[in-house]
Amino acid sequence: MGVRTLCATTLLAALTAVVAGTVRMGGDLGRPTALLYWYAAAWALFAGAAWTVRRVPVRTAVTLILAGGIALCGAALSAPPRTSDDMYRYAWDGTVQATGISPYAYPPDAPQLARLREPWIFPARTECRAWDLHPVPGGCTHINRPSARTIYPPVAEGWFLLVHAVSPAGGRHKPLQLAGALLAVATTAVLLLVQRRTRGDIRRVALWAWCPAVPFAAVNDAHVDTLGVLLTVAALGTAVGVRRGALLGAAVAVKLLPVLTLPGVLSGVLAPGVTPRARLRRTAGVLLAAAGVVVLVYLPYVLTSGTAVLGYLPGYLREEGYDSGDVGRFALLRLVLPDQWAAPVAVALVALSAFYVLRRGDPQRPWHGSLLVTGTAMLLTSPAYYWYALLVVALVAMGGRWEWLTVTAAGTALYIADALQWNCVQAAAYGSAALTVLAGALVRARARGGGDLRPAGA
Repeated sequence: MGVRTLCATTLLAALTAVVAGTVRMGGDLGRPTALLYWYAAAWALFAGAAWTVRRVPVRTAVTLILAGGIALCGAALSAPPRTSDDMYRYAWDGTVQATGISPYAYPPDAPQLARLREPWIFPARTECRAWDLHPVPGGCTHINRPSARTIYPPVAEGWFLLVHAVSPAGGRHKPLQLAGALLAVATTAVLLLVQRRTRGDIRRVALWAWCPAVPFAAVNDAHVDTLGVLLTVAALGTAVGVRRGALLGAAVAVKLLPVLTLPGVLSGVLAPGVTPRARLRRTAGVLLAAAGVVVLVYLPYVLTSGTAVLGYLPGYLREEGYDSGDVGRFALLRLVLPDQWAAPVAVALVALSAFYVLRRGDPQRPWHGSLLVTGTAMLLTSPAYYWYALLVVALVAMGGRWEWLTVTAAGTALYIADALQWNCVQAAAYGSAALTVLAGALVRARARGGGDLRPAGA
């Protein structure tokens, strides 16, 4: 075994041990102080392992990437969710649908659904003091916002129903965690396939398989965002035309964020050399297929639930500070702009990045343009939920632009800082990420011979 292989293996083993220690004894959202140290250790080991594997022979690297990704998922499976209670909503929505009731029809605390309550989701307690317990009539529940209808789109709801259907009695949280692990490993496999098909560097896939956000967010907390990531990666890397649009539409119907990759899918469509006919054919094929899938999967729920399919989305946008007049987000823009300008300027800058990709993007590598638009949107909106940036991690693994991983790291730091009630972390975390991304663009420009400061891959 070569020295580099031995170093990568050692670092990966240490990372796996840290992930296991984090979920078993590293604190939780109710005791978040310890999480900072465990997360910092995990990210440091990840950086070392990802750097070292760059010099490992390709065949050995593929084995390490797959084995390491599976080991990290296994470590994350060793404890219940530690930092998010979203998974309980998934389990509840699956249970409700299995009885033939639309998940958009009633909130979890509705008396019409009382007969479906299971003790592991609705424990009978007089006090709801734990971080993942919320009061409902007659006791507590692990479901957050129990008086609000579900927010998740139809493909996510179909996934919840599928997991419920194949889960053994008494499985509790474990089937959803196992499903998250399956999605994470499947994404690794598709990324390896994409790198092989495009003759890219297969070792880039370690940036997804070993990133600490994957075992923590995708597996331990079982966030459904991973399903959207898998569909997006498949759309960008394995399909073209109508099939690509259909896969992307399915991804959007899991979580809305993959819609940010649409400009990347249409990279270069507005380039000067593209004929109007080719431009129309390519754009229409992707957009109509994506919109058709979204309409198709929403239709049954709209027929049964009407406008209730929007669920808690309007309330969520107000709560998260994206409504006009409430600028809890847009931290970087608020440093230099009046509050009321933050949201419009953010929209304009994201639109400008999208136009740039449509005009100058590389259609053979749509993940570069997708990363530019998605990462820019993350930096400008500065969300506190780091699992939103799982999509960024996968796009980085496709193109190797590692500096964008700091966006995911910033979201992780902000999430724990919010739990600790630390102020002024948002701008510092995302500001550091923005500076790192700009520094990466400058370094790559100089490596290309200087003079070209366009984002890498544009």
